[in-house]
Amino acid sequence: METTDSKIVTKDSQQVKKHDDELMNDSSKRIPMHQKIAYGFGDFGNGFMFDLGQSYLTKFWIDGVGIGAGVVAGIFAFTKIFDAFMDPIAGSVVDNRKKIGKRGKFRPFMMVSAIILGVLTVITFTMPDGLSMNQKIIYAYAAYMIWGLVYSFTNDPYGSLASVMSRNTQDRSFMATTRQIGSVGAQFIAGVAFIPLTVLIGGSNQRLGYFWAAAIFAAIGVVMFGVCYLGTKENVRVNRSKSAQKEGFKDYFKVIFKNGPLGALILMTLFTISAMNTNNQMMVFYAEYNLGNIALQPIINAIMMGCSIAGVFMIPTLTKHFGQKRTAMWSFAIGAAANILNFILPDHVVVFVALVTVGYTALAIPNGITWAMVSNAIDYGEWRSGVRKEGITYAAFNFSRKIAQSIAALVSAGVLALTGYVANAHQTPGALRGIKAAMTLYPGICLVLAAVVIGFLYKLDGERFGKIADDLDHGRWEGGKIGEDK
Repeated sequence: METTDSKIVTKDSQQVKKHDDELMNDSSKRIPMHQKIAYGFGDFGNGFMFDLGQSYLTKFWIDGVGIGAGVVAGIFAFTKIFDAFMDPIAGSVVDNRKKIGKRGKFRPFMMVSAIILGVLTVITFTMPDGLSMNQKIIYAYAAYMIWGLVYSFTNDPYGSLASVMSRNTQDRSFMATTRQIGSVGAQFIAGVAFIPLTVLIGGSNQRLGYFWAAAIFAAIGVVMFGVCYLGTKENVRVNRSKSAQKEGFKDYFKVIFKNGPLGALILMTLFTISAMNTNNQMMVFYAEYNLGNIALQPIINAIMMGCSIAGVFMIPTLTKHFGQKRTAMWSFAIGAAANILNFILPDHVVVFVALVTVGYTALAIPNGITWAMVSNAIDYGEWRSGVRKEGITYAAFNFSRKIAQSIAALVSAGVLALTGYVANAHQTPGALRGIKAAMTLYPGICLVLAAVVIGFLYKLDGERFGKIADDLDHGRWEGGKIGEDK
C-alpha cells in the first residue's frame, strides 16, 4: 500500500517527465507560428522604451533642458560604458538561477524587469524644476545609468529566450525576422509620432511634452512585453548541470575569446549599431537645420523605416537562398554605397530621402539576421565547451551593443560640439557639414568595416551549424558527451 508522500512523489515525477517529454531535442522540429510572432513583440516593446533614449534624449537634454552638447556627449559615453560592464553581471545572475519554475528560466525575469524599465524610461525624460546646471547633469547621469542597468536585466533574458524556444534554423531565422520587425516597427512609430506628440501635448513647453509622450510610449512598451511573455514558451531541452559553477568576469572573458563566431558578431556590432544609432540621433538635427524644416523628420522616418520593415520581411527568403553570411555582406555593401553617395551629393530632400532609405533598409536586414546568429553562437559555445551559458553569452554580445551606443553618442553630440552647434539658433556652414557627415559618411564607413568583419571572421556557416545542432540534439559536444566529467 502506497503512502500519501509516495503518491505525491510519484505524481510530481510524472509531471516532471511529462514536462520533459514536451521539450524539444530535435533541431528538425518546428514550434507553433504564434510563438514565433509573440517573440517579436518583445523587441516591439523594447523599442518603445530603448529607441526614445537613443533618438531623442540628446535633443531633450540639449534643447529642452539646456545642457551643453559636449556634456551630453560625455553623459552618453560614460553611461553606456557603465551599462556595458553591467551586462556580465546581468548575464551571470540569469545563468545562475537555480529554481526554475514552469514559466521557464528567462520569461519571468524579462517581464518583471520590463515593468521597472517602463517607469525608468519616463524618469529619464523628466527634469525636476529648480535644479542648478550641475544638479541637472548629475540627475541625467544617475537616471540614465540606472535605466541602463535595468535594461540589461530586461534584454539579456529576452535575447537568451530565442535559443531555448527552438533549435531549428528556419524557426530562428523567422524569430530573428519578427524581432527585427518589432524593433524597426517601434523605431517607425517613435520616429513618426514622438516629436509631433510632444508638440501636441506640451506646445511650447518642451519638457512637459517629452514627459507625457515618454509615459505613453513606455506604457505601450510594457504591454508589448506582456504579449511576448504570455505567447512564448521555452521548448528546448538543454543541459542544466547541477555541478555547473557560478560565472564571474573570468568566465565572461572565456566566453568571448573561446567563441569565434561570437567574437566576430561582437566586432561587427560595434560598427552596425553605432551606424544605426548615429543615423537615428542626427535625423532630427538634419531635418531641422540642413533641410530647414523639422516637420520633415517624421515624414522621412516614416518612409525610411517603413521601407526597412518591408526589407526585414525578406529575411527568411534571402537567408534561405543565399545564407545568413552572404545576405549580410551584400546588404552592408549596398548600405555603405548609399550612405557615402548621400554625403557626396548636395543637400536635396528627394535625393536624401531615397538614399537614406536604401541605406537604412540595407542595414536593418543584417541587423535582423544577427539575432539568429547570436542564438547559433550560443549553441556553438555549448558544443565547444560542453556547458551552456545563454545569459552570459548574450551579455557578451550585448556588451558590444552598449559600447556601440556609446560611440554613436560620442559621434553625434561630439560632432555638434566640435563644429560649433548652438541650440535653437541658425547654424554655421561648419556645423551643417558636421551634421551631414555624422548622418551619412560615418554610417557609410561603418558598414564597409562591418562587411569586412563578417566576410573574414564569421565562419559558422549553415553546413557547420547543422552538424553542431545534430551533435547537441544527441547530447554530444566537441570533446565527448555533454554532462560527462571533462
